[in-house]
Amino acid sequence: MPSGTIIDEGRFEGLVSRTMVGIERDYLVIGYAAGDRLYVPVDQLASVRRYTGGETPRVSRMGGRDWTEQKDRVRKAVAAVAAEVVTLHRLRAAAEGHRFGPDTPWQTEMEATFPYEETPDQLSSVADVKADMEEAGPMDRLIFGDVGFGKTEVAIRAAFKAVQDGRQAAVLCPTTLLAQQHHQTFSERFAPYPVRVEVLSRFLTQRQQAKVVAGLARGSVDVVIGTHRLLSDDVVFKDLGLLVVDEEQRFGVSAKDAIKRLRVGVDVLTLTATPIPRTLEMALTGIRDVSHIRTPPEDRHPILTYVGPYDEQAVSAAIRRELLREGQVFYVHNRVRSMDAALARLRELVPDARYVTAHGQMSEGQLEQVMIDFWNREYDVLVATTIIEAGLDLPSVNTLIVERADLLGLAQLYQLRGRVGRSSQRAYAYLFHPPDQTLTEEAHRRLEAVGEATDLGSGFQLALRDLEIRGAGSILGEVQSGHIAAVGFDLYAELVAEAVAEMEGRPVSETTPPEVRIDLPVDAHMPESYISDHELRLEAYRRLAAAVTNEDVDDVASEWVDRFGRLPTEAEALLALARLRAEAIRVGLDEVVKLRHEIRMGPVDLRPSEEVRLARLQPRSVLRAAEGLVFIPAPEPLIPGLIDFMRAMWPLD
Repeated sequence: MPSGTIIDEGRFEGLVSRTMVGIERDYLVIGYAAGDRLYVPVDQLASVRRYTGGETPRVSRMGGRDWTEQKDRVRKAVAAVAAEVVTLHRLRAAAEGHRFGPDTPWQTEMEATFPYEETPDQLSSVADVKADMEEAGPMDRLIFGDVGFGKTEVAIRAAFKAVQDGRQAAVLCPTTLLAQQHHQTFSERFAPYPVRVEVLSRFLTQRQQAKVVAGLARGSVDVVIGTHRLLSDDVVFKDLGLLVVDEEQRFGVSAKDAIKRLRVGVDVLTLTATPIPRTLEMALTGIRDVSHIRTPPEDRHPILTYVGPYDEQAVSAAIRRELLREGQVFYVHNRVRSMDAALARLRELVPDARYVTAHGQMSEGQLEQVMIDFWNREYDVLVATTIIEAGLDLPSVNTLIVERADLLGLAQLYQLRGRVGRSSQRAYAYLFHPPDQTLTEEAHRRLEAVGEATDLGSGFQLALRDLEIRGAGSILGEVQSGHIAAVGFDLYAELVAEAVAEMEGRPVSETTPPEVRIDLPVDAHMPESYISDHELRLEAYRRLAAAVTNEDVDDVASEWVDRFGRLPTEAEALLALARLRAEAIRVGLDEVVKLRHEIRMGPVDLRPSEEVRLARLQPRSVLRAAEGLVFIPAPEPLIPGLIDFMRAMWPLD
């Protein structure tokens, strides 16, 4: 249903069954202000849109003007966003990018050295990136993928492709530790080939940095991996073809402005596990192309996550369990001043463990040496600040303990948890908060969200929860937008898309199925005995409501049989109604209603030849051309008879 037909903002109160004239149906109950309630038949579920926003929405009065006026205000406000989107589209279209050539034999050879089996999503993302690079316009693609799901491999293949075509590649990382690790990974993969890979970060001396910068200007450095240092004024590339930005949300406003200047006419690949709301907004409103890696690697297990008040016994047991299986532990204490006191407490709890500390105030040499020693397993527990959150790959670390998880952001928590569970070992994450303090509402929701999001590949869903908890920032600046909170993110994104289409002179595409009123005396519903869980039943109804073709309905039917078993009679009838609805959508009808002994259908606008056909198919039919209605005797059996009539009356092309 088009966005314009959403009339009110109400609260979902449940799924109920009602029997009317001997026919049982399921309905969604939506509550409104002043105690009003609306019962929505499940076959019209597409007309209900879930609210996703930054605040608890205000419930409007059913049939009042509040919602319409609110939506009109937002529609005017998104015009500015749409203008920016159109400008970006035009700049990208006008920008002269580089059309990279097809893969070389070396490309195929290098990719074959990947030591793991690629997942289908990973291969699809690689194909998307290569297709973008081989286009004339500059690429701007976002890769969503959970930590450890293979985003780096996509970047490696893209960088190698750029170098094979004589261009340079730059990989921008938020931390020196991640830059060092990426440098090692890229160097190992590219070692058999004449490709020079360098790192540029604060770990290097001034003389070493000057040497790398000079190599970039001359073109002798093919791939550079670095931190914010890459964005400095003295860094000039001879022929930059690809910019990879790892975890863009970790960069500040000034860094993002420098990235924008760097990316003009250059192919850009952005990698992220948990996009911030603004990045997510840009992806979902079509400003950026998106690839999503959902499939976990083989032998990967979900991380067992505990969220609760700090418990010294749990900390002791967690560290001892990891020592028994010869693993290592990350212990996050995010205050440098009190880190020594935290270390002393841990030594009292588990004196057998070997401890070391790491934080951003250490010198480059100290920090590097600590990480190398921990990497070489000279220590069992690394007590650190959140400096460990960005990309470190240590498969031997499979227990994470966070002391004040309530003070960290949702994306931070998810990134930290992603530092463990990167091998076939079962991993554990303990997210603690002070037992003697009351959590803020936002902290409670963050911890609840990360505690629930334990499934592999749940980073994208967590980003949507982050959108709900703190809202989406305006893509045009730093000001938080109240418009998304007013109408919900889904509708906001749709309004932006509509405004962009209007400004570009394109037809506005409908994102929801056309609304068709089908009122037939058929016992069609999903029995609780077939799907007992209300959430699953609601999702099953939602899938069916989104089906607009017979092929879509067949897919839903196959999924139900596969997940829930053999279809009961009532569910079969529900699918039959969906097939009738698909035919009505194909023909252009918006109502199929049984009166007494006849069926009313409309709107219809029959040509003379079709009037002749109607008289031949249904001699007792009545056509009211002025009203756009046709009445035919109710066939037997009812639904198959109506489908047969529509296909005969309006044959498939």
